[in-house]
Amino acid sequence: MVLPPEALQYLEYVRVQKRLAARTLTLYTLDLEKLVQFAAGANRPLLELQNAHIRGFVARMHGAGRSGRGIALILSGWRGFFAWAARQGLVPNNPVQDVRAPRAPKPLPKALGVDDAVRLAEHEQPGADPWLEARDAAIVELLYGCGLRVGELVGLDVIATSAAHAQGRGWLDLQAGEAHVFGKGAKRRSVPMGAAAMQAVRSWLEVRAQPFGGAQSGGPSARLDSALFVGRRGARLTPQSVWLRLRERSQLAGLTTPVHPHMLRHSFASHLLQSSGNLRAVQELLGHANITTTQVYTRLDFQHLAQVYDAAHPRARRKSED
Repeated sequence: MVLPPEALQYLEYVRVQKRLAARTLTLYTLDLEKLVQFAAGANRPLLELQNAHIRGFVARMHGAGRSGRGIALILSGWRGFFAWAARQGLVPNNPVQDVRAPRAPKPLPKALGVDDAVRLAEHEQPGADPWLEARDAAIVELLYGCGLRVGELVGLDVIATSAAHAQGRGWLDLQAGEAHVFGKGAKRRSVPMGAAAMQAVRSWLEVRAQPFGGAQSGGPSARLDSALFVGRRGARLTPQSVWLRLRERSQLAGLTTPVHPHMLRHSFASHLLQSSGNLRAVQELLGHANITTTQVYTRLDFQHLAQVYDAAHPRARRKSED
C-alpha cells in the first residue's frame, strides 16, 4: 500500500529521531496502513479523521474478533502519529487522545466439578506414609470444605493463644466446629467446619506429634511449631509446600487438571452457591468485603440459574391448562 506523504514523514521521523528497531518500525507501518484503509472506507483523508471515526474503527476491529490488547497496541501507534501531526500543525487536535480499547474480560479461576472435588478429598494412596496422608487429607478438607485461602490455612495454629491473635494467626475450635482465620486486611472471620473436615483434622492431630515416618523410624520427635500444619521437621508449612502437595495429590487421584489451593477455594464457592443460591452467605464465608467480588469470583451455569428462576419466581411457572 502507498502511504500518504504525512504518514511517510512520520515513519521517517520515528526511524531517525526515535531510532526505533526495524521490527517496531514495521509494526508502526502496518498500523498506519490499517488506518489509511479505514479512512478510505470512510471516504475521509487521513488528516481529516475525527474522534467518531476512530471509535468506529475500534468497534469494527473488536467486532471482527481482535483482542483488546491488540487494539490497544494499534491505538498507541495511531495516537503517536496524530500527536506528531498536531505538533507539525497538520491537525488541530489528536482524535485518538481519549479513545481506549475495549477491556479484556477477566478470566475466572477454574473450579473443579463436584465429582472431581469429592474424588480428591476422598483419595487414599495405597502404601503412602500415614503421617503425610493424614496431614494432606486435612489440608484438602479445610481448603475445599471451608474455602480458606492458602495463607489463611498455613496461618492456623492448633489452639487459640494471645500470641497467635497478636500476630494475626488463626486457630481451630473443634468443640464449636469452627475455623477462625485472619483474612485480607487483618479481618477475622469464623467459618463452620463440616463433618468430613472435623474428622480429617482429628485424624491428623492424632499423628501430628509423631516423628515423620511413624514410630518405626526410631528417630527423636522433632520440636513442633504451634502451627496446625507442619512439615517433616516440625516447622510450619509454607504456601509453596501446600501448592506442591496438592499438585501431586491431584495427579495421584487421577484428575486431569493440576489442582492448586485457590482452585479449591473457588470450587467451595461455586458448589455452595449452586446448591444454596445464597450469594450473601457465600460472601461472608469467603470473607469478601464487597459482594461484587463474590459475583465475579463465583460461577453459576445457566442451567442452574434457569432452575432457580423456575422454582422461585412467581411469574416463571405457567398455569396448567384445563
